Amino acid sequence: MPAPQESTALQNISLKHPWKEIQNTVRNICGPKPPQTISKSVFHFQEAEPTTEEVSAKQSGKMSPSLNFARKARKRNESPTSSQEKNSHEKNNSPQLQIQAITEELKSQKDLVKLLHRALESAQEEKRACTEYLHAPEEEDRLELIRHKVRQIVDLRQRGEVLEQEKLELEQCIGLKESHIGELKEHVQLLMEKNSAKQQVIMKQNEQLLIQIDKENTSSVGRETLQRQYRKIDSLMDDINAYKTQNQFLNSEIHQVTRLWRNTAEKETALLMKCSYLEARNCQIESKYLIALRKLQEVLPYLDAEYSEVIKRLIEDALQSDIKSPRQPSSMHYSPISEYDDYGFMIIPEYEVEHLKLLAKIQALEIRSNKLLTHDVVDKPLRIKWNNMGELSHSVELKTLVRCGIPTEHRKRVWKWLTSQRIRICDNHYKDLLRKCENAQHPASQQIELDIHRTLTNNKNFSNPTSEFIQKLRRVLLAFSWQNPTIGYCQGLNRLAALALLVLEDEESAFYCLVDVVENIMPAEYYSNNLAGSQVDQRVFKDFFSEKLPRLSTHFEQYKIDLSLITFNWLLVVFIDSLVSDILLRLWDAFLYEGTKVIFRYALAIFKYNEEEILKLTEETEIYQYLSFFTKTICDGRKLMNIAFNDMNPFPMKLVRNRRAVHMEKFKVELVELENLKREYMKSKQDLRSPGNDMGVSDDDEDT
Repeated sequence: MPAPQESTALQNISLKHPWKEIQNTVRNICGPKPPQTISKSVFHFQEAEPTTEEVSAKQSGKMSPSLNFARKARKRNESPTSSQEKNSHEKNNSPQLQIQAITEELKSQKDLVKLLHRALESAQEEKRACTEYLHAPEEEDRLELIRHKVRQIVDLRQRGEVLEQEKLELEQCIGLKESHIGELKEHVQLLMEKNSAKQQVIMKQNEQLLIQIDKENTSSVGRETLQRQYRKIDSLMDDINAYKTQNQFLNSEIHQVTRLWRNTAEKETALLMKCSYLEARNCQIESKYLIALRKLQEVLPYLDAEYSEVIKRLIEDALQSDIKSPRQPSSMHYSPISEYDDYGFMIIPEYEVEHLKLLAKIQALEIRSNKLLTHDVVDKPLRIKWNNMGELSHSVELKTLVRCGIPTEHRKRVWKWLTSQRIRICDNHYKDLLRKCENAQHPASQQIELDIHRTLTNNKNFSNPTSEFIQKLRRVLLAFSWQNPTIGYCQGLNRLAALALLVLEDEESAFYCLVDVVENIMPAEYYSNNLAGSQVDQRVFKDFFSEKLPRLSTHFEQYKIDLSLITFNWLLVVFIDSLVSDILLRLWDAFLYEGTKVIFRYALAIFKYNEEEILKLTEETEIYQYLSFFTKTICDGRKLMNIAFNDMNPFPMKLVRNRRAVHMEKFKVELVELENLKREYMKSKQDLRSPGNDMGVSDDDEDT
């Protein structure tokens, strides 16, 4: 299998012109490598050893003038020779460094060529397998190919477990090396402290020696004491030299341990990337296997009973083999698929229909595979940019980052900042609204109670009736009904408030986010009694649909497909319960930053994403059936984002406002005409009503 660090180069290689692509990849990867510099330890130092003449001079207490002159001359002669030796040494080393750099570059080129050969071989093998499957004369051969793919999946899982075991052993080895390094550092610190203490003792002894020399300069006792002190100094100097030698040895040991630790860390990183690649590949193979099962499921009525039973058993086994929790806790990004994501949404929702279960699992596996393959290339650099961002301010760079998706750890802060830019948050205002809810009952409270328990049923925070999030959602919706009496409550607001609670966690922040969406971002009368703003946006969307997607528009007109049956709920609740949480939250990031035109962009992008599949359908019932679940086939959030913000351009907000104004005028005229028709009908009904129409109605209130 190819190493994961070259996965980006392999993704960009085209099989049509492989030689040109290989050359381009080599130019991008290879570059001038800086020569390595040899650094010395901070503990390394070297001193010139004193000559015998200097030692004898120290013992006598004085240095002769001739000896002093010879010492100065020797220092002058040594300085130029040392600089010349240094220059010659650098000249000799530079060609060696160049040869070493060229050798490493040649080695990397050879590895790259081997890697490309392996990738080409794997692609050819996959093509041959698909060809064998498509040209198999009998169903037994196809089932055998499927079983072969299952065996490959089991083999890949076993290899992943072996690599994980190797990773654990390397972590244990790193821990032992780090403990050894800590012990060596403590030992070095003790030696340094002991050395400094001995130097202080030497200084004190020298001071005492000078005092004694001044007092007893002529006495023999003073000479003996001086000789004794000199012997002590010599022994201390021997100790210092011994400690220097030991220090150099410890420095070399530290260098070796550090080198081993770096090599182990590099191996661990490579293993982690390889495990991520293998898991992504495993997800892709499993999703292809499920797609094949889904295709076979469609032709079950036309197969023999024996084959039908086999395929049904395979589908049941595939649906029951979900990995919902990791076997052991792990902080790595390639941990197995969990049951819920960071915000409590189910990764694989539970559907009653079997083909929807297959679609949900295929979507989860594809999303997982895309995350693993783009983590180091896309997600990690974006996360670094967000971590380096200080105070938030509107800019082109921030707009681009928000469109790519806000990381989980920064989303709460950015959403609060975006809300505060459009709405003034008053102290104690939310608490006053809660007190009003306690003192009086709002007319919409009954409808709120009915809708609360139907909110985000695929989220674990709202699936339990006694959950804390249920209580928070009830308070937020009641407070909003008192905040905006013209709307009070409208179905759909419960899902907007629930998503705000999941991200912001604080119910007061979620309340102001709901107020911001309803009163500032969305057009007026969007959630009114007649949903005038929502109906106008449906007409605006149809205009954009016919302009941006003319082929689909013609196709829908041919089979009389009403788009509003599909898109009305999308726009009303901003795609909640229609898209998976990963794509939904990325859409909401851009929606809170740019406004409602993001809704139109993503709605058009969803149809563009599945355009070719829709155009293949040639019956009205098939089209409606496909449109009812086709959002569950969207697996690549990056691709959908590129379609929304690149393929749908230009998309000015001024054009959206103008079309809303035109359609709103037409809608109001239609409402006036409808009211006139109602009045005429009621008037004609009263005129046609005769006095004897109530003869069959009894005025007796008694029961008989």
